[in-house]
Amino acid sequence: MKNKILVVAVHPDDETLGCGGTLLKHKHDGDEIYWLICTKTDENSDYYTTRENEIKQASDAYKFDGVFSLGLNTMRVDEYGMRELIGKVSKVISEVKPNIIYLPFKSDVHSDHRKIFEASYSCTKAFRYPFIKKIYMMEILSETEFAPGLKEDAFMPNSFVDISNYLDKKIEIMKIFKSEIGEHPFPRSERNLRALATLRGATCGCEYAESFMLLKEIL
Repeated sequence: MKNKILVVAVHPDDETLGCGGTLLKHKHDGDEIYWLICTKTDENSDYYTTRENEIKQASDAYKFDGVFSLGLNTMRVDEYGMRELIGKVSKVISEVKPNIIYLPFKSDVHSDHRKIFEASYSCTKAFRYPFIKKIYMMEILSETEFAPGLKEDAFMPNSFVDISNYLDKKIEIMKIFKSEIGEHPFPRSERNLRALATLRGATCGCEYAESFMLLKEIL
């Protein structure tokens, strides 16, 4: 049985940072993959057209089976009421009916990430969304590692995916988002993407890996 995957990306590029290699592996295995982009660039911004082109290129590179946009104002997600956010996310989840969902980490330093996690996780109750069988939180460079250094806010991975065959492609896709990648010690540099993948690979006994926190699994 093939899987239906939904990745909830607060900002375009979060999907690549958090689970780009895993998405490529899912696609290679014949699974359906869907991309929910929660925020958008202001249409009056000089960067709007560039960003839309980047999204199109990334979508084509992954060969997503569907792309959805909530159109929320970036950097201002906390201005939306929780009921409204839950309604928007629920509509997409109900349409896609994924059995596996990837969410931002609950304690990411970016308030947009935390708000979207809260809204999205509210849309995973088994009695309302019985098709969801696995829920993961992603590790997103420049957000997850800057969470408060407290045990309740620490990202402690308990699930790993070998992306040794997909890391180069992940980095190639990340480079589509030109303004989001820089030189070391900038967190989202190619060097640091490879370093994190190397560390997570060493943890699980492979060359390169992505790591997740499994929140729920229904067998």
